[in-house]
Amino acid sequence: MSLPTLRGPRWVDVRVHRTTLLAAGAVLVAAVAYTGWLRWAASAYPVSDDNCVVGKPCDSFLGFASARYLLDASMSKGSLSLLLVPLLIGAFVAGPLVARELESGVHKLSWTQSVSPARWLATKLTTAAAFAAGGTLVLMAALQLGASDTIGRQWNLHWADRGVYEATGPVLVAYSLFAAALGTLIGFAVRRTLLAMVATGFVTGLVLWGLGNARWHLVPVQTATGPATEEKSFPTGIPWNSFSMDQGVTNAAGDRFYAWQCLPKPQHGFSCPADTEITGWYMDYHPRSHFWHVQLIETGILLALAAAATYAAFRLLRRRTA
Repeated sequence: MSLPTLRGPRWVDVRVHRTTLLAAGAVLVAAVAYTGWLRWAASAYPVSDDNCVVGKPCDSFLGFASARYLLDASMSKGSLSLLLVPLLIGAFVAGPLVARELESGVHKLSWTQSVSPARWLATKLTTAAAFAAGGTLVLMAALQLGASDTIGRQWNLHWADRGVYEATGPVLVAYSLFAAALGTLIGFAVRRTLLAMVATGFVTGLVLWGLGNARWHLVPVQTATGPATEEKSFPTGIPWNSFSMDQGVTNAAGDRFYAWQCLPKPQHGFSCPADTEITGWYMDYHPRSHFWHVQLIETGILLALAAAATYAAFRLLRRRTA
């Protein structure tokens, strides 16, 4: 649907905030264009076989070792920056979209122009959710354009890394939808632009941090073990793209401990068993197949939180307009 075909409150919202929307659109276009250009440059200017050999100058691309290096570095930092998207969405919805209108009293004009309070709030929420989901998908597509062949293969683009994990599955869209719903609730509850923006950013960041720390405990880990000695205790035979949660050694009784903490003698402040003779190694890890299990569980949690925030916003609206 093209913007000129929007009607009623939605067209008003888009018209009022057209500068912000145009700026956001320009950022999306720039992100896709920059990524596409770097992807083309990485193919057009490949690293030579003798690059950086002693006695020979390294290839250079705009001051970087190569276009591929610049592409990978940009995608690594870009994936982390995508974690800011839900915070920006939530802050904008809470402040300029909802709280500012309530703070200035403009909402009263809408409510007297055959637009009910419930429709007014629903329009705010659905418009914000549509633009939030669309913009997030474009940024995710830009990351896939630049790093689709290196995610899970580069040390700084591991599939379980913060940023990469969120931006390569539905969970980042779920975070954006949650931020839009939360911003609507807090903006309507607080009715102060700056305070609503700060509160929404804080709560959204707290949820990002909390779920980021808890997500790999939502699915049971797999455990691999094998014989080991003090001289050779590194895990072997683990799938190369697995995500390690814990690894160490065991004694004959099966007690787990870390060799560097307990050998050649226990270090102060660390817990070591009485028997520190190494007989085996262990590793708790998530294989690559757990990616989608965790993604779907976390997405479900976020959509449930978004639904709860939406319900709370309409309940508060009903109470204040009763």
